[in-house]
Amino acid sequence: MAGGMNGDVEEGEEVYEQDWRPEPPRQRIRLNVVLFFLTAYTTTAAGMQMALGMQFALAPDRIPQDFDFLMALITPSYLWMGLPFSVSLLTILGIHEMGHYLAARRWRVRASLPYFIPFPPPSPIGTMGAVIKIKSRIPNRRALMDIGAAGPIAGFVVAVLALGIGLHYSTIVPNAEVSEGALQFGDSLLSGWMSDLILGPLPPGYDVYIHPVGFAGWLGLFVTVLNLLPMGQFDGGHIVYAIFGRKHRLISHSTLLLLALFWAFGPSYGWLDAAYPFQAWWDSRWPGWLVWIFMALILGRQHPPPSDPYTELDRPRMIVGCLSLVIFVLCFIPRPISIVGP
Repeated sequence: MAGGMNGDVEEGEEVYEQDWRPEPPRQRIRLNVVLFFLTAYTTTAAGMQMALGMQFALAPDRIPQDFDFLMALITPSYLWMGLPFSVSLLTILGIHEMGHYLAARRWRVRASLPYFIPFPPPSPIGTMGAVIKIKSRIPNRRALMDIGAAGPIAGFVVAVLALGIGLHYSTIVPNAEVSEGALQFGDSLLSGWMSDLILGPLPPGYDVYIHPVGFAGWLGLFVTVLNLLPMGQFDGGHIVYAIFGRKHRLISHSTLLLLALFWAFGPSYGWLDAAYPFQAWWDSRWPGWLVWIFMALILGRQHPPPSDPYTELDRPRMIVGCLSLVIFVLCFIPRPISIVGP
């Protein structure tokens, strides 16, 4: 069964043995390394697309007339343009997963090194994220809180830094210069506040062409929100189980229902005044929430109990749980991605 950290045992304190076996002498990391380099390439290619898109919009004369995108994918002078985005995003994802990994190791829970998941061009971000694999049972709710919260909090800090740096180097342009069909990224409470602080309030009829480093930061914050959804075995699900124990099931099911209702009835509400309200309503919905609902259903809404499900959280870990909730609220975006219309 499970136990806490090493230390003296007070009289009357219940003791649990660690449900843990030593790590093999060497982890097989060949797959981890291959996936990392593949993801480094695909995210670099995605960053190059983004940088070239900005040049097409803001300085088209700097793009050769005989430009060939397929050739650019293997041309170092073009791929170099994608490194700011790639390095920033991989750092955010890597630190997120290493937060989980190091917390697991601290509790002697067996865990793999991160597996990065590449997504080939023309993906706009070049990756589907990164994961680690927990290979042994988590000992107690305190360990569950540490392991579940360490990743989102660590990744959040780096994502905020990347967003701040990227906003500093972003460009304010008239809406007329934003091409039809371009992706438009929504603001959370935090990203909107940071934009006002760094760029100042935007004049009417203007928008921001965000720098690739800023986009990596925006993605990092959005990934943090997705991971902190309080359901299933997401990071937020771990945190909820650590705080509420077996009430996790009710909270997980309620979150799924609320997420579905939010998708159907959340902002924006321009469709109420549209000539064809159903089509306008459908166009105003972000399908990604349906994807995450489906993933939660597939991956499971339940949470396996730790070896010791009874030890309560101490005050510092309750504070960490509250901090995770604050981060979720600050970074939540009702409609993360939309397409600029005519």
